[in-house]
Amino acid sequence: MPLPENILAELRTRLAGAPLLTAPEDLIPYSFDGTAALNAMPGCVVLARSAVDVITVLEIARREHLAVVTRGSGTGLSGGSLPSPNCIVLCTVLMDKILEVDRANLTMLVEPGVTTLRVAEAASAVGLFYPPDPGSMKISTIGGNVAENSGGLRGLKYGITRNYVMGLQVVLPDGEVMFTGNKCVKDVAGYSLKDLFIGSEGTLGVITQVLLKLIPKPAAKKTMLATYAQMDAAAQTVSDIIAAQIIPCTLEFLDRTTIRCVEDFAKIGLPDCEALLLIETDGHPAQVAEEAAQMEAIARRNGCLEIRVARDEAEANQLASARRSAFSALARVAPTTILEDVTVPRSELAQMVRFCDCIAQKYRLRIGTFGHMGDGNLHPTFLTDERNHEEMERVHAAFREIFDEAIRLGGTITGEHGVGLAKKEFLPKFAGTAQMRVMRELRRALDPQGILNPGKMFD
Repeated sequence: MPLPENILAELRTRLAGAPLLTAPEDLIPYSFDGTAALNAMPGCVVLARSAVDVITVLEIARREHLAVVTRGSGTGLSGGSLPSPNCIVLCTVLMDKILEVDRANLTMLVEPGVTTLRVAEAASAVGLFYPPDPGSMKISTIGGNVAENSGGLRGLKYGITRNYVMGLQVVLPDGEVMFTGNKCVKDVAGYSLKDLFIGSEGTLGVITQVLLKLIPKPAAKKTMLATYAQMDAAAQTVSDIIAAQIIPCTLEFLDRTTIRCVEDFAKIGLPDCEALLLIETDGHPAQVAEEAAQMEAIARRNGCLEIRVARDEAEANQLASARRSAFSALARVAPTTILEDVTVPRSELAQMVRFCDCIAQKYRLRIGTFGHMGDGNLHPTFLTDERNHEEMERVHAAFREIFDEAIRLGGTITGEHGVGLAKKEFLPKFAGTAQMRVMRELRRALDPQGILNPGKMFD
């Protein structure tokens, strides 16, 4: 249902050229994000070109008591950018300027619509490095990365998006603009307000600029692929690598179902095995060579079936594609692919993977599990069909048990995808009464009318 014509007319007049979409065929692409089986039609879509456009939208929305859902490329996997019925979708993909690359201070200032890949390439062009690398980095935007506090394959060694945000320009729900943070390496003046907005999923304000930290580019990298007959052996390899005080930049795994799908998709010569580890180390050439040799020895001591060491960058990219193509490969198998993420302590990884297998058998479902074994982040992926309502009920029941088990093992319901709409029913059990109260009070303090992304994270 479109918004009243008087509101649309005011938006057209005041936005001064920013595209305003109202036709049903134009709204459909904004009625869903990367989360399977969730959709809702917005009232209109504003493609903001500047912070002034954002301020205008929020002023009108606040006056008219309209919901505003901020959106980047729509790659999120928790329903975080799913429209509320009859809301204004505020899309920031056209705010895509790299405003400054400051080599002296190792920072980059960007607008929220810049893709993660463009940030990485701009940093690399001046000999610097932006480590966060979510699987959707070719199309995901920095604004979305910050809103969801995205992770990636290099999270074990380099951390997640939060570790690389030094400052934010944010438009608050009442239209006031705030810049929090700066280029200083040390700053302990007052509350760290920027950290409130990182991972806030668009519920506290609209991000219009991001000041990012860059680091020196690693001089060398070595990539290896190890295969195993048992998941426990792969998990023990991970434990032994960490115990040897080696922190590789990438330590990823795929289970048998995912391996078969990837091989069918990518044709890179993967054997039929129970588990696969993608291992990468980077840094000074001498350190890389030493760590690679140590990790190869550890993998062999734990009974790996085979270990392939990349001879050059081209082969390294081929080996890495085994992990980076996991979601795409699984998505070819069934009409609906539901990719989840839970994180458990590394010591509980093998148990959690086995639990996912047992749940698949219990509910007669097909699950492929892959993820970031180095930091305990698993992605159990359900291969299903959302048109089969009875099967979808079994999928939801299976997820409830998986989330409960992750919490029981001392883990969390999401390591990098966020809470959004898909997981908000599980947040109270994980967070507890006190945390839920504080989060609700913070949200009410910043957005007393509740216009920003209503219904997300919690009601």
